[in-house]
Amino acid sequence: MRRDGKLWQIGRRLAPLTSRDPRPDWEQADPALIANASRRAQSRPGGGWCVVDASRTVSSEPRKITLVGRDWVLWRGREGPLLAPNRCPHMGAELHCGRVEAGALVCPWHGLRLGKEGHQAWRPVPTYDDGVLVWARLLRDEEPTERPVETARPERALTGVVRMEATCEPEDIVANRLDPWHGAHYHPHSFAKLEMIDVTPDVLRLRVSYRVAGPFCVEVDCTFRSPTRRSILMEITDGDGRGSVVETHATPIGEGRSAVIEATIATSDRTGFAIARRFGPLLRPFVEQRAARLWREDVAYAERRYALRSGSKGKSAQ
Repeated sequence: MRRDGKLWQIGRRLAPLTSRDPRPDWEQADPALIANASRRAQSRPGGGWCVVDASRTVSSEPRKITLVGRDWVLWRGREGPLLAPNRCPHMGAELHCGRVEAGALVCPWHGLRLGKEGHQAWRPVPTYDDGVLVWARLLRDEEPTERPVETARPERALTGVVRMEATCEPEDIVANRLDPWHGAHYHPHSFAKLEMIDVTPDVLRLRVSYRVAGPFCVEVDCTFRSPTRRSILMEITDGDGRGSVVETHATPIGEGRSAVIEATIATSDRTGFAIARRFGPLLRPFVEQRAARLWREDVAYAERRYALRSGSKGKSAQ
């Protein structure tokens, strides 16, 4: 343990940074730099895939969900998750009010059985379950790929997933994550200090002091990058929890409305982590509560960014 000003750094000690940017964070957070990084992210392919929700939330109980401006029914069939229009092709009943039998969805009005093979024009869309998140290929204006872009994850990990909705577009959620300079100012309850190591249009490298309790912090080095136009990957590259990742995904749900789905996939080579993994279901709520607290604030950031962009577009159109 070492003291750093008013902070106590616990856990593994990292090598001192050889150089630091002396400018205050508000100068380092150059709007043009962040806008350029956001544009580069938006230029990356998405394959038409969007994250729907956490894999563990999809069960044999049918559920209504709104995505890309349409209502869908989501359930788990015999071979995995299924997502299809929430309108029965027979007489239009809402299918989420039905039941699942032997993996097939049974319409609540007249008992029509619907499954992955479809019925007339009614068809489930392609879905993919990666074990943590469920994806669906929903966007027809993108070059489709067989599977979503997947990033490396630690094999033995504790996981937690939060899903929140916001009045903004996916690019506003991505842009929030491409501005890590706001961390210690906007989230002082979670981040005590942040120092940039290297900044490029494609990768941000930084050192972060995460608050454990009060002045006690864990110091890690991490990177932020955008694998697709609707996602940001944060990876811890040095310090406690090396190899842990946080995946932030943005999914359009309607005009000016988006969902943010964030998966925390934490690992550690410390002896006690193997014990902690056994209590994963008990620890998951604490992981998710912390992520949800951050995103309640970051949703406000993304919504404000969207409001400013929308206002600018409106003025330029007049």
